[in-house]
Amino acid sequence: MTLNVELLESSFASVANQGTEFTTKFYAQLFADYPEVQPLFAGTQMEKQGMQLFQSLVFTVNNLRDLDTLVKALKGLGTRHVKYGVLPKHYPMVGSALLKTFEAKLGNGWTPDVQQAWTDAYGVVAQVMLEGADYSPEILNLP
Repeated sequence: MTLNVELLESSFASVANQGTEFTTKFYAQLFADYPEVQPLFAGTQMEKQGMQLFQSLVFTVNNLRDLDTLVKALKGLGTRHVKYGVLPKHYPMVGSALLKTFEAKLGNGWTPDVQQAWTDAYGVVAQVMLEGADYSPEILNLP
């Protein structure tokens, strides 16, 4: 799959100065749509978590043209997310909330092409993160 790097960069530039507002909207959307993920954030300092999320988005967009760096970082992120209790089933939930947040924040800038670019990008990001995750049977509570 080829990502539309130019469209990802230009659309992200429209929200790049809205870190706190963006992540506040994202977590509100995530918890409203998928309340079952809230326990994963018990004891989490949400302001710090939001900053980390936004820094990850900035890093991802800034490294779309340096795939070696991006893939290495995303695999590491996937590995760490296992330790936080994140399961493969959570990735589509996060993706849905992220796309809804971009739609809300971009307003008229959320065109079908932008939506497709971000849908494709999240799919690749999630796939690479899952490649870095070790979901052994005991982590998934399988026999």
